[in-house]
Amino acid sequence: MKFPEGLKYTREHEWIRDDGGDTYTVGITEHASEQLGDITYVELPEVGMQLDQAQPAGALESVKAASDIYAPIGGEVSEINEELESRPELVNQSPYDEGWFFKISDGNLREFDELMDTKEYSRFVEELDA
Repeated sequence: MKFPEGLKYTREHEWIRDDGGDTYTVGITEHASEQLGDITYVELPEVGMQLDQAQPAGALESVKAASDIYAPIGGEVSEINEELESRPELVNQSPYDEGWFFKISDGNLREFDELMDTKEYSRFVEELDA
């Protein structure tokens, strides 16, 4: 499995992308979506909510399990992907594009820099699957 370059990753399988202008987009990895199976419901944080790194920011329900969504970095929720309310399957179909969860503004750059890059995350997943 290949993971997109230019993203940062958490041990809980969230990805985060620096969109520039102090805005970051958050989602879960393809690995996580495959482990969960077909996503049937997505609960997202409210716009304006202040998040701390690793704080639960929402939840997913799938045919296999329920799982929390964690904030990869601290900051303020500036936008949510409202499309997921009626089309949660986008998380499985397009986890890095249409299946994103929320955006963070005023994010903590130090926390962002400390997350795993693509190579580190690939090794992490390989060790989990071994």
